[in-house]
Amino acid sequence: MRTFARGVVACLAAIGLLLLVVTFTPLEAWYAGKLSERWLDGGGEVLIALGGGTIDSTTLDSGSYWRAIYTRLAWERGGFREIVVAGEGVAPLMRDFLVTHGVPAAVILVENASRNTHENAVNVARLLAGVPGRKVLVTSDYHMFRARRAFEKAGLHVIPDPFPDALKGYNHWQNRWGIFLNLCLETTKIGYYRMKGWI
Repeated sequence: MRTFARGVVACLAAIGLLLLVVTFTPLEAWYAGKLSERWLDGGGEVLIALGGGTIDSTTLDSGSYWRAIYTRLAWERGGFREIVVAGEGVAPLMRDFLVTHGVPAAVILVENASRNTHENAVNVARLLAGVPGRKVLVTSDYHMFRARRAFEKAGLHVIPDPFPDALKGYNHWQNRWGIFLNLCLETTKIGYYRMKGWI
């Protein structure tokens, strides 16, 4: 009985410590910064935007919405001649969003078959085979570590241009547990991609 009680106390203490660390330290901001790698205003000729998900068949989820917003902002900086939007179901919605916000439809290529980051990389690398110019990758800060390596593994060199997804939300303490859980999930995916040889 005492062993069980000690186990319960130790478990509760660990949960309390984790609660304090997640809520009151910069752990999530530090880790998201590490995963984003570097912050560049990535000049290039081809802009690659990775979709996240959708709420339904006509609505981007918040991750895809912000990826589309930052893709438009990157386009407005100038210098790009093409945009590739990638992701099954989400890519057409991102294209429509970009066109609605002033990007010419003729410059947007849609990769609408990939269901994950590995397939994004393989399919976009195939789509852009032989296309000259520097390729700039836009995705969430915490996703960039895995995404860039997946593209490199697929044979397509990309310049990372992450946007502050987790880092922006970190400023509000109410968001920190959600960010922490997203970072835990991303870490699991990184491990899985390493095991599969996709990064």
